[in-house]
Amino acid sequence: MVYNFKVFKKCSPNGKLTLYMGKRDFVDHISYVEPIDGIVVVDEEYVRDRRVFAQVVCTFRYGREEDEIMGLSFYKELYLASEQIYPPLEKRSYELTRTQERLVKKLGDWALPFRLTLPAGAPGSVTLQPGLEDEGEPCGVHYYVKLFVGETEIDRSHRRSTVALGIRKVQFAPDKPGPQPCTLVRKDFVLSPGQLELELTLDKQLYIHGETVAVNISIRNHSNKVVKKIKASILQSVDIVLFQNGQYRNVVTGVETQDGCPLQPGANMQKVVQLRPTLGPLRDRRGLALDAQLKRQETTLASTTLLLDPEQRDAFGIVVSYSVKVKLYLGALGGELSAELPFILMHPKEGRLKLVQADSEADVEMFRQDTVLHQESVEVY
Repeated sequence: MVYNFKVFKKCSPNGKLTLYMGKRDFVDHISYVEPIDGIVVVDEEYVRDRRVFAQVVCTFRYGREEDEIMGLSFYKELYLASEQIYPPLEKRSYELTRTQERLVKKLGDWALPFRLTLPAGAPGSVTLQPGLEDEGEPCGVHYYVKLFVGETEIDRSHRRSTVALGIRKVQFAPDKPGPQPCTLVRKDFVLSPGQLELELTLDKQLYIHGETVAVNISIRNHSNKVVKKIKASILQSVDIVLFQNGQYRNVVTGVETQDGCPLQPGANMQKVVQLRPTLGPLRDRRGLALDAQLKRQETTLASTTLLLDPEQRDAFGIVVSYSVKVKLYLGALGGELSAELPFILMHPKEGRLKLVQADSEADVEMFRQDTVLHQESVEVY
């Protein structure tokens, strides 16, 4: 039996370097990141007196391209990992993956394996959705693997001898779910006796993209105020760490209801509200955080960012979190009472990995080489 596995291939414009990668999504396990591995096939005559380098570049755009005037730039590049592939500086200290072994066997002696390692605290791949009238590259954090020919790893690469392919640093849902979220808030009134209580409970802490969030609402009205309306919504919180005031919120979905209202003094209410956070109706919402998109792939709302230490965040990262907020409206004189519960929204691990069998065949996906990106003049997607 022969098993097929997918391989991504991209050539430099002069055809002297060819990059092969078995995957483009690399998982952040919070305490470490999966190594980024691949194969580069070089032209023997072309590289005989030259050096070939591989790098992982993280780009951070925090402003629109059309606003970059008079030398002002809202774009930074971080070189997070680098390795000299040819000639190799030392004996390889790691074992090849099954995909690398199969590719080296098929591609010959000038197929050179490489492995690059990202630091554990590197920012995740996130895109901020542009407005309908915005042009140019969207804001966010993106990664790409870059191969080039030069004298040193800090040489300015030449377009014709450079190949770059976009990748993503992603997180998947943890194996062990957390405790069931629950909160209770009370409101006192200055000139009135008694309290108004609002209790929120979610059926679980971890939700998969596309699932419906069931919000259990319990109201106990021990005051002499009247609850006239209930509003429930899911909020996406975005924290652009580079800026001191770079935090904002987006309403992903919400519902207002007067079912069971007005809730009179001394009455109680038990209610379940169903909310489903999806990107579908929000594709024109500027600033919404999305999972970084690779070409030919659909994207979704950004997953929750899991941090090993919330106090130590990368300065060039974008931290995304989600919460459910319920607000009770008591009229002009009574004011409002609100409660909020955080939850986790992520993609599952299932179905992500496929084993490469010894008698497998590669299904190669090609990428164009005559395209342009940023100052490098090389397309990565």
